[in-house]
Amino acid sequence: MQMFDAEKIREDFPVLEREVNGKDLVYLDNTATSQKPRQVMDAISEFYEKHNANIHRGVHALSQEASEMFDKGRENVADFIWCLPEELIFTRGTTESINLVAYSWALHNLKEGDEIIISKMEHHSNIIPWHLISKLTGANVKAVEMGNDFSMSMESLESLISSRTKIVAVTHFSNVLGTVTPAKDICKLARDYDAVSVIDGAQSAPHLPINVKGMGCDFFAFSAHKMLGPTGIGGLYGKVELLEEMPPFNGGGGMIADVSFDHSTYAKPPEKFEAGTPNIAGVAGFSAAVDYLKKVGMENVHEHEKVLNRIVIKRLNGMEKVKLYGPENVDKRGAVYSFNAEGMNPHDVAVLLDQEGIAVRSGHHCAQPLMKELGIEGTARASPYLYNTEEEVKTFLDILEEIVSKL
Repeated sequence: MQMFDAEKIREDFPVLEREVNGKDLVYLDNTATSQKPRQVMDAISEFYEKHNANIHRGVHALSQEASEMFDKGRENVADFIWCLPEELIFTRGTTESINLVAYSWALHNLKEGDEIIISKMEHHSNIIPWHLISKLTGANVKAVEMGNDFSMSMESLESLISSRTKIVAVTHFSNVLGTVTPAKDICKLARDYDAVSVIDGAQSAPHLPINVKGMGCDFFAFSAHKMLGPTGIGGLYGKVELLEEMPPFNGGGGMIADVSFDHSTYAKPPEKFEAGTPNIAGVAGFSAAVDYLKKVGMENVHEHEKVLNRIVIKRLNGMEKVKLYGPENVDKRGAVYSFNAEGMNPHDVAVLLDQEGIAVRSGHHCAQPLMKELGIEGTARASPYLYNTEEEVKTFLDILEEIVSKL
């Protein structure tokens, strides 16, 4: 593990060298997607330039090289979240991972009257799949309340969970509030009621050390593009015993053991859930991103973001016409700052910041039910990452303060 140096890290990210509207780019939209280091782009280019071939289907040199790279990539990503390679399915990202659980496990195990528990701070990707399954099975979806401090209320969860509960599917790290939920406690409570736990790790995997075994979850979904990797690739961890009993999500080449005209048998996990030619180059980039994060150290990433939290939260809370949504305790949140400026549409705030070279997100952030719960239509959202410096977040805060002062 190397000493953490955000300025040194920035040298690996070409896009951070550019200007926007004549100003140095300050990229604070990492919750939506992170930037990519040269090492990730080089890994993808090297695959296409030197090893491009389909995997597990050829005896020629390129196919063997591509297969070895793909398999080592799975081992590397699995090691990053502390699971076995056979427990890691490659998907297109968190959304597909959750849908895989919904259609391969929930659809075949739920019946009318069963219950699925989510929370009121979920991303649409951890709401809509359960609505679809609810319509198909007759199961009911219930939502856990938030605490006054924007935490997930364990009291509410305890009041909702029962023998009818079959799935508890919750976020590990809110993409709006920055709330880090007590995933280990949630998973234990689900186990106590023989319910399956599904953890949306889209935001936690890039920012926190992840150990799915220690967490005790049944499924954990995450995306490469939020953790320095390419788009269109992600992962689903699942306990082997669950994966073995689940039917395939898709059918086609690469996921079979034997095929006849009247029946088929399937490969063991994870291949059973990876029909067709996979995103081989994406796995190369994903593995390179994991290498990068391992070298930096996830504890270092987390500690760096705590430093940024202290700066940003204090300043935003000190601005009279700005309202910040999310926990104030830096130890109970991640580096995501959703806010509104009094009398301004969040999109206008984002446009004015963009004119100064500062990239933030605005809107409902794929969390419309949460916005309704907060009594707002949307927010502006700033979200730094390991390559953002203290000077950058201070620049963002200075310019925001200037914008607000002109109201």
